[in-house]
Amino acid sequence: MRLWRFLHAVVLLFCNLFFSLPLAAAPESDSLSTSLSTFEGDTIPHRRKLTPLRRTVRGFDRLDTTFIEPQHYIFTVMLQATHNYDIYTLRSAGHDAQSMTFAPDMRLRLGPYVGWKWIFLGYTFELGNVSLHNLKQQFDLSIYSSQVGVDLFYRRTGNDYKLRNARLGAANTSTLEGQPFSGIKAGITGFNAYYIFNHGRFSYPAAFSQSTQQKVSCGSWMAGLGYTRNSLELDHERLQQLIDSRMGAASVPLDSGLMFRKVEYHDFSLSAGYAYNWVFRKNWLFAASLQAALAYKKSAGDVVGDNRDGFDFQNVNLDGIGRFGLVYNNMRWYAGASVIVHTNNYHKSRFRTNNTFGSLNMYVGFNFRLKKGYR
Repeated sequence: MRLWRFLHAVVLLFCNLFFSLPLAAAPESDSLSTSLSTFEGDTIPHRRKLTPLRRTVRGFDRLDTTFIEPQHYIFTVMLQATHNYDIYTLRSAGHDAQSMTFAPDMRLRLGPYVGWKWIFLGYTFELGNVSLHNLKQQFDLSIYSSQVGVDLFYRRTGNDYKLRNARLGAANTSTLEGQPFSGIKAGITGFNAYYIFNHGRFSYPAAFSQSTQQKVSCGSWMAGLGYTRNSLELDHERLQQLIDSRMGAASVPLDSGLMFRKVEYHDFSLSAGYAYNWVFRKNWLFAASLQAALAYKKSAGDVVGDNRDGFDFQNVNLDGIGRFGLVYNNMRWYAGASVIVHTNNYHKSRFRTNNTFGSLNMYVGFNFRLKKGYR
């Protein structure tokens, strides 16, 4: 039901964007000054003057063609293989703090993507493990222009986590490492929006959506905002049973700070960073982008044995976003790989958690339906 609600919101967003755009695409131009004059209706007779809103919308894709080659095609199709990773570290407070790190095995996800102008939509599914009991889901919608971008995401993990590392005071926990643990589930829903300051010469979409082509190396400062809802379910009773069975007489009881059944994290963030596109050979591009996010956190949950404050806290922490990409793009065909990493930190005097999630993407795509003015 939550997935359908999210899809419904996405459809509404798409409709609002579609109907706010002009019905006819603006003519292609060889220079920035010409396109500005054309948009404002000063050089072409009988052209209806544009409203400030329409000028703003059309201005999203103004760029310096000395540095950036505009997209020559209207549509694109792409096949993408993805390795997703999610790492959760839970840590209690105090001198004898306990910590648990959970992560599933990395598995291959595969799926098709379709693009039209600013919209890039796709769905991936996990290969080799498609049972209804353990189905992972990922839904992504990206809206790009030269000035701004918006990424919406919906991810639901399965129940195939493993206990990668455990620290229970001075006890030897080597027998716990690598043990399967199906008592943890996680989900992430949210969006990130960002603004590119040097948007006329630097193309972020050239690195991560292949909708333009960077011709000359260039960088830009970035700023953005975002929201993420991160849900985590933990069967602490089953976790205690695992500890008891593997450690035997040396078993240690869980700290109350790690005894919860479900917790939700709401993350409101403001980010800033720098991105650089390095064109080291014709049609080849290496991109690197780093952003630090000042995030306001609000969480709620159920902690066993503590009804006073539990997981109810408001906090401000520093998060991070990293993107790296290698792309070959000759405008007709493109292929490449990208790595995207998010890290979120939640700190409280009696409890801490860190969530690192991201993806390694490998893709190949094809553009078609040539725009007017291109050959």
